[in-house]
Amino acid sequence: MPIEIDHVQITVPRNCESQAKKFYCEILGLKEIEKPDNRKKNGGFWVQVGTAQLHVGIEDDVDRSKTKAHTAYLVRDLDIWRKRLKEYDFEIIESAPFPNATAFEFRDPFGNRVELIQKF
Repeated sequence: MPIEIDHVQITVPRNCESQAKKFYCEILGLKEIEKPDNRKKNGGFWVQVGTAQLHVGIEDDVDRSKTKAHTAYLVRDLDIWRKRLKEYDFEIIESAPFPNATAFEFRDPFGNRVELIQKF
């Protein structure tokens, strides 16, 4: 049986890599990590999230805004994130409550669904 998640991959359109780095590395504050040489030719970039990684790949002709697929990030203070994302004009969508957490979601600049969760 699997023991933990190593990485999750999302995609952004071709020619949007620098915009994606700004969003994921500057706005969300995730740390970019070096991709292995044999993976660099595919474009995109990788970031570290706790003990897992997010791989941001390149893929055209995908309507990301129509999928429920998403990455959920655990945060310490949901209110701070709500304010920060509103400063960048992201639309916040309230999530259904969890038994032990509260959450909201939004779409990244490319339509990927993102959820932020704070446990209590």
